[in-house]
Amino acid sequence: MTPSPAGLIITRCTVLTHDDHERIGFTEDAAIVVRDGVVEAVVGSAEAETLPAAERIDAGGQVALPGLINCHTHAPMVALRGLAEDLPVEEWFNDVVWPVESNLTEKDVELGARLACAEMIRGGVTCFADHYFAMDAVAAVVAECGMRAHLGEAYFSSQGTQGREKSLEFALRHRGGAGGRITTALAPHAPYTVTDDDLAATARLARAHGLPVHLHAAENRDQADTSLARHGVTPIEVLERTGLLDTDVLIAHGTGILERDLPVLERAGGRTAVATAPRGYLKFAWPTTTPVRALRDIGIPVGLATDGAASNNSLDVWESMALTSLVQKSTEGDPRWLTSRQALHHATLQSAEAVGLGGVVGRIAPGLRADIVLVDLTGPHTQPVHDLAAALVHSARSADVSTTIVDGRILMRDRELLTIDVPAVVGELGGRMPALLDRSHGRRIQEYDT
Repeated sequence: MTPSPAGLIITRCTVLTHDDHERIGFTEDAAIVVRDGVVEAVVGSAEAETLPAAERIDAGGQVALPGLINCHTHAPMVALRGLAEDLPVEEWFNDVVWPVESNLTEKDVELGARLACAEMIRGGVTCFADHYFAMDAVAAVVAECGMRAHLGEAYFSSQGTQGREKSLEFALRHRGGAGGRITTALAPHAPYTVTDDDLAATARLARAHGLPVHLHAAENRDQADTSLARHGVTPIEVLERTGLLDTDVLIAHGTGILERDLPVLERAGGRTAVATAPRGYLKFAWPTTTPVRALRDIGIPVGLATDGAASNNSLDVWESMALTSLVQKSTEGDPRWLTSRQALHHATLQSAEAVGLGGVVGRIAPGLRADIVLVDLTGPHTQPVHDLAAALVHSARSADVSTTIVDGRILMRDRELLTIDVPAVVGELGGRMPALLDRSHGRRIQEYDT
């Protein structure tokens, strides 16, 4: 009997693989067979020649990677890209970003999310964890453009109980949306903007409804020092005493995690993950970075992120991967850490685990969803290739991604976006800038005072 055609077969590529010991490897001259949005098999290219398929991609000279995951961002903030430059973080928030965000409409959020998704698809990002406002608009964009996303409606205690209730309502309504491509989380902003009572209530809601939590905590050393001075506990200890570490929690940044926090996080077991976005830390001149090595030693997965484009100027996870490796080498004073293979592990499997999708994506293997990117290494800046992992991390760029696939659907092919009209989005967003950027009203959505 002739087998039914696969949905997609990618042939003649080199496939990044993970072994049982979570080590990175590469399989050459391979083919990936995709059926119903799932990787059915990884076989030799010669074997795949006889298999029928509705669609085929000849990926000769290219490397197939699991789609990259942006583990913490604020996608609609691309509308604020370059608006607040060369400022300390308190002025960045209080004088520019939070006054401008008080003008945000749902349409601004939708257009920003659309532009952000286009940028991420072009950079090989297939999934992103978003923490922002008016998230119904972001969910609609995700459903339309074909990406995968982990979404949470952010809230502050200054909103009263309404903010927390809205975050829960959003999470329950959109969980499993877009054909299963949307997962959701409760999204309190941070321990310095959300009270202990609200954090404890969030933890109870998370346990009652089986929801994870995504928030900022111990973002920088100043926050940790201020929390100790004012309250006698670190931000991580606040998460423990309010019960949040008894939930599945994704902590954004963590550059202020102290030595005393490590046993606290270790007690939480495998329920905690951290997202690191090193470019923003360098821009804000923070003296510390995410302690990736110490977290890895206690079994905490560290995923890669960009934060929002208002602080990072980019949603380029490829750059985050290279910077994470370089900054960790400098911080640890050890050129043997973080290696290119370790960086690829953080960019793939650990990032998937960080957003709760470790058994769904993050590897190219039978039974996992077909979130795949193809990277062209034939350019002069990547040749010759003596070490494939190093070429991917330190020589290749996001512009070398030729094709982006989510759930077996091709969202970009040969650098052509297939699901988003970028010129139309840019034109419409540009017309809304004067109203969005007006700060003459003197309002801000919150006060940055850690």
